[in-house]
Amino acid sequence: MRTLLDKLWAAHEITRNADGASLLWVDRHLVHEGSHHAFAKLAERGMQVAEPGLTFGVADHYAPTRHRDHVDDPDIAKMLDRLEKNTAAHGVQFFGLNDPRQGIVHVLGPEQGLTLPGLLINCGDSHTSTHGAFGALAFGIGATQVAHVLATQTIWQAKPKAMRITVEGTLPAGVTAKDIALHWIAKLGTSGATGHAVEYAGPVIEALSMEGRMTLCNLSIEGGARFGMIAPDATTFAYLKGRPFAPEGADWDAALADWADLKSDAGAQFDREARFDAAEIAPTVTWGTTPEQAVPITGRVPDPATLTGAEAEAVQSALDYMGLTPGQKLDGTRVDQVFLGSCTNARIEDLRAAAAVLKGRHAKVPGVVSPGSMLVRAQAEREGLDAVFTEAGLDWVASGCSMCVGMNGDIVAAGKRCASSTNRNFRGRQGKGARTHLMSPVMVAAAAITGTLTDARPLMEGRI
Repeated sequence: MRTLLDKLWAAHEITRNADGASLLWVDRHLVHEGSHHAFAKLAERGMQVAEPGLTFGVADHYAPTRHRDHVDDPDIAKMLDRLEKNTAAHGVQFFGLNDPRQGIVHVLGPEQGLTLPGLLINCGDSHTSTHGAFGALAFGIGATQVAHVLATQTIWQAKPKAMRITVEGTLPAGVTAKDIALHWIAKLGTSGATGHAVEYAGPVIEALSMEGRMTLCNLSIEGGARFGMIAPDATTFAYLKGRPFAPEGADWDAALADWADLKSDAGAQFDREARFDAAEIAPTVTWGTTPEQAVPITGRVPDPATLTGAEAEAVQSALDYMGLTPGQKLDGTRVDQVFLGSCTNARIEDLRAAAAVLKGRHAKVPGVVSPGSMLVRAQAEREGLDAVFTEAGLDWVASGCSMCVGMNGDIVAAGKRCASSTNRNFRGRQGKGARTHLMSPVMVAAAAITGTLTDARPLMEGRI
C-alpha cells in the first residue's frame, strides 16, 4: 500500500545515491525575478537552459501594482529587466508586465493549466507548495538548486516523511480554508510538520473548492512541512478542463485515466497522523510574529506571566513588537490599514467573498486590493467587484506580490497595523516595523469596515 507521496516520488525518481537522496525529474520550472543569480551561474559556464519548453518566467515579486508604463524605482526596474532578458536569451516563455496573463506565479500556474496532477513543480519560492492542491509534487528551492534545474531539468532531494492531516465534519459558516490552516498551525506549531510532506484529507477537504485547496497547501510550509498536497478528484478535473496548457481531446481522456490513481491507497501507512474537528475551527487571526501565534477572533492574546522560559520570552517579545498587551481581546483591536492579495488569497473566489461583505459599506481605514493575476482582475471587473472595492474606499490595483513582501513599492509603514490576507506575519515582512495580522479575505473586509480586528460573521449574514 502506497501513499500519494510514494507514488509521485517513484514516478519522478531517476536514481538514488548512497546517502538516500533522490535525483528527480522536474516537469515544470517556474522562475521569477529572484532567479537572476541562477541565470548568472549558467552564463559563467556558457550553458543554456536544458528544457526551455518546461521553464516559465513570471514577473511578480517586484511587479509594481501602479504606474506600470514607467517603473520609477531603478532597482525594481533592473530586477524586471533582468528576468525579461534572461528568459528571452534562453527561449523561455515569459509572462511579463505587459502580458494580459501576468500574475503571481502560484496563481498563474494553475490558472493557465501549467499545474497538473502528477507533475513535479519547482520554483525558487517557498510557497510553491500551493500547486500541491492539484495532486502535484510541488516545493520551493534555493538559488543554487534553481541553477541546477535550469541546467539539468533535475533536482537532488531527500524524500520527506509522510504526514496526513484529516479534517472531519463540516465547516461552520464564515470559516474558510485560511482558518483551517491557521488553526492547525496554531495547534501543532510552526515546526509541527517539519521533515514531512502533508497530505490533506477528509470530508472538509473534499468539499473545498480548488481556490480553498490552494490556500491550504500554500500555507503548509508555515507549519514546517516541506510541502502539502491533496489527491485530485472531480473538483480538480473540472477546474483544469479547457485551461490553455491542459491536455485536450484524447490526451485529456488519457490524462484522466492516469490521474485516477493519484491517491493514497486504502490502508497506506503514514509516519504521522493529525485529526481536527471542523466544528472547533473558528475565524482565526494571528496576534504575533509567526503564523503559529494565532487564536480565534473571539479569543485573547496570551499572557507571558502564565508561561515559563523561552516560551514566555517569545510571547513577550511578540507582544512588544505588535504593540499588544497581555490578555488583550483581539476583537476590537484598531487597525491602520488592510490588504487583500497574495498567492494565498487573491483568487476570484476570495475577491467575491470580500466584496460580498463590503458591498454598500464604506471602509474606515485605507486599503489595497491586488488581484492574484491580471486575468483574475479582468474577471473581477466584468463582475463589477472592482466598483465594490473602490466605492468602499479601497485602492484597486494591478497584480503582483504587492504588500505581501514589501519589495515592490507597496509597504506598511513602521508601527502601523495591517489586517492582511497574506501568508507571513514575520517582523518587517510588509515593511520595516510593520505589524501584520493574518486572516481570511472576509475578515480583512470586516476589518476595513470597522477599522478593527473583528468577527466577520455578523457582517456576512444574508450576504454569503
